[in-house]
Amino acid sequence: MKMSEISKKDSEALIALGKQLREELRAFRFSGAGGRKRDVKEGKNARRAVARIETELTARKLASKAK
Repeated sequence: MKMSEISKKDSEALIALGKQLREELRAFRFSGAGGRKRDVKEGKNARRAVARIETELTARKLASKAK
């Protein structure tokens, strides 16, 4: 997910998307315990998407405080 896509969404949608991605990341981590083959890039992309969402939410929070 790109930053331009994230910045277009409202805060409630970002919070929901963050929860969903965290759940996917948790499932990804525990799927490795079973020894299943997996695409490692999937976990990396999920972590980065969560970080981008958190960055956008923090920026919005700081911008509202500055006003």
